Amino acid sequence: MSKIPVMLNVRGVQNYQDGEPEVIELTTEGTLEKQKEVWEISYEESDLTGLAGVTTAFRVGPRGVILRRTGKLENQMIFMEGKRHESLYRIDIGALMIAVKATKVESHICEKGGTVDIHYNIEIEDTAMGTMEYHINVNPVS
Repeated sequence: MSKIPVMLNVRGVQNYQDGEPEVIELTTEGTLEKQKEVWEISYEESDLTGLAGVTTAFRVGPRGVILRRTGKLENQMIFMEGKRHESLYRIDIGALMIAVKATKVESHICEKGGTVDIHYNIEIEDTAMGTMEYHINVNPVS
């Protein structure tokens, strides 16, 4: 299946240990592509998210979701409910070890679009930082 042009609404909520929740909403063009049992949703980040020069891809499969970022930073996070995953978060000045543990992973994606919801706890360099949420709405462009 070829890439389907889509409009994405990505809402991220960051709840840090000692602060108010930070909400980032992004509406952007992206693509949706079926690859065997996996749907890949990808888009280019912008200055709004502070990640200009980065491509973000969510690979949504039957066992979980993989978030992969490439470009100015390199990272891959695997979200499977109840499982902890560690990875390096590489940026131009170095790398940090991060760990995520998903508390909720739900997806309803097909060629007509759909939604992805991910809630997870995050640690940076073995220090609990708080919880994060992604809510993604995918709508094909007609």
